[in-house]
Amino acid sequence: MGQKVNPKLLRTGIIFSWDSKWFARDSQYVNWLREDLEMKKFLLKELAAASVAKIEIERTSNVISILIHTAKPGVVIGRQGAGVEELKKKVQRKFFGSKKVTIKINIIEVDSPALNSQLVLRGMIEDIEKRMPYRRVLKTALDRVQKAGATGVKVMIGGRLNGAEIANREKLVWGKVPLHTLRAHIDYSRGTAHTIAGTVGIKVWIYKGEIFNEKKK
Repeated sequence: MGQKVNPKLLRTGIIFSWDSKWFARDSQYVNWLREDLEMKKFLLKELAAASVAKIEIERTSNVISILIHTAKPGVVIGRQGAGVEELKKKVQRKFFGSKKVTIKINIIEVDSPALNSQLVLRGMIEDIEKRMPYRRVLKTALDRVQKAGATGVKVMIGGRLNGAEIANREKLVWGKVPLHTLRAHIDYSRGTAHTIAGTVGIKVWIYKGEIFNEKKK
């Protein structure tokens, strides 16, 4: 099962928490879920240059708190916080219109970008779309994560690599990546690079060690 299921989904509620934190009833649940997904898609597009690793959304009755994890907080915040205020206005205008909602945006800096699977994936996609050799992209990403202090890493790429006639799949593994151990902190991301020959799928697993919940006396 560990080889077939998204490692983050498998560990949600055990060592990971949910990216959206709120409680809703009946049809409100569907509307809020759709709104969250569209909001995250919109923010990722707006902050494409800010190296966004993760977006979390928390809701109460009339307050929406958006937590943006980014490796470049200065790009999001802007000069004297102008970037955040502009982002609030865009979210209000696009998703809520004239509805009275308080939007709070908090920026959290990512300490080690080389240990974040989403940021590593983003870098690999950009390199593949620039037509860099895929083996060099795999090796560079693996070395960067290894030097950052990871316990293990696996990177995989599949598709018409270098414009080949038949699709192929390549992967590199360093250290250990225990996908069946539920307490193992596995940071996983997947994405797609768009090339002239077609789409190329990329997956990244980063093992950061084990998480133990100590019982408080």
